[in-house]
Amino acid sequence: MTGPIARRRFLISLAALPAAALLAGCSDSGEGEANAQGVSPMTTGAVDAPQSTGSVDMDKLLEPGALPEKAQGAEDAPVTIVEYASMTCGHCANFHVNTYPALKEQYIDTGKARLIMREFPFDPRAEAGFMLARCADNKYFAMIDVLFKQQNNWAPVQDARSALLNIAKLAGFSQESFEACLTDQKLLDDVRAVRARGAEEFGVDSTPTFFINGKKYSGAMSIEQMAAIIDPLL
Repeated sequence: MTGPIARRRFLISLAALPAAALLAGCSDSGEGEANAQGVSPMTTGAVDAPQSTGSVDMDKLLEPGALPEKAQGAEDAPVTIVEYASMTCGHCANFHVNTYPALKEQYIDTGKARLIMREFPFDPRAEAGFMLARCADNKYFAMIDVLFKQQNNWAPVQDARSALLNIAKLAGFSQESFEACLTDQKLLDDVRAVRARGAEEFGVDSTPTFFINGKKYSGAMSIEQMAAIIDPLL
C-alpha cells in the first residue's frame, strides 16, 4: 500500500507546497532580480567568457543514466552542452526564454553545438513539470518551453495541480493521461535519480548548471556569454 499512498501524497503536495519555497536552490547568477523575473540584462561592448567553476570527465558525464537523454543538435557537434535545470527556478526560466532561442538558432541548428537537458528538480512542482515533459514523448522540449514561458502561471500559484492540468491539456493530455503520468512512481524515481547523479557525481548544487565540453558553469548566461565560451571551441 505504500506505493499508492506515496503517489497520492505527491499529487497533494503540488497544491500544498508554499510558493516561497519554489526558488530554493536556484542559483544567483549575479544579474539581480531582473534575471529571476525573465528580463534580459543589458550588455554593452565585448563580453568576457565567465569563469569555469570546475570540470568533469566528458566520457563519464555522457554515460547513460536512469532516463534516456533528451537532446537537441547533431551528435557529432564539436561542442556539447549538458544543462541541469529545475522547472520552478526563475533563473532557468530566464535562460530558456531569453538565451535559449538565440543559442538554438546560432549554434544548435547550425550543427555547432548539442544541448542535453537533464532534470534537477528542487521541489514536487518541478518534479511534476519534468514528468509531464517526459510523458509528452517527442514533445519534451516543446513542453519544457511552454512550462518555462508560463512559469508564473503555475509554479507560484496555490493550486499548481489545476494550473498544470490546463497547460497539459493544450499539449494533448487528457485528465486520465495527466493523472497517469503524475502517479507513475517509476518515472518519479527516475527523475529523482537523474538529480541525485548530478549532485553526487558531478557536483551540481544549483540551477541552472551547464557543462560545456566538460567545464562547469553556474547561473543563467546571456547569449553573449555563451558565445564567448563556445566560439573558441569551434
